[in-house]
Amino acid sequence: METSEIQAVLMSALPLQEVHVTGDGSHFQVVAVGEMFAALSRVKKQQAVYAPLMAYIADNRMHAVSIKTYTPEEWARDRKLNGF
Repeated sequence: METSEIQAVLMSALPLQEVHVTGDGSHFQVVAVGEMFAALSRVKKQQAVYAPLMAYIADNRMHAVSIKTYTPEEWARDRKLNGF
């Protein structure tokens, strides 16, 4: 599965401002940025991003996914701190 496919799935399924996906075929890292995360617990954030990807995990197109979620404000601060 291509990173662009994962990005498209998440952008169409969730109200996100940005999605960044890296990976090597079956192991992926997702950074999702959206205002929707402001009101959610850590577990609910993970579940929200996993949900649109479950079919791809179930049919083994994705083996593993690491997810980081940010509100736009958190993302702006984190990017400044980490030099993104």
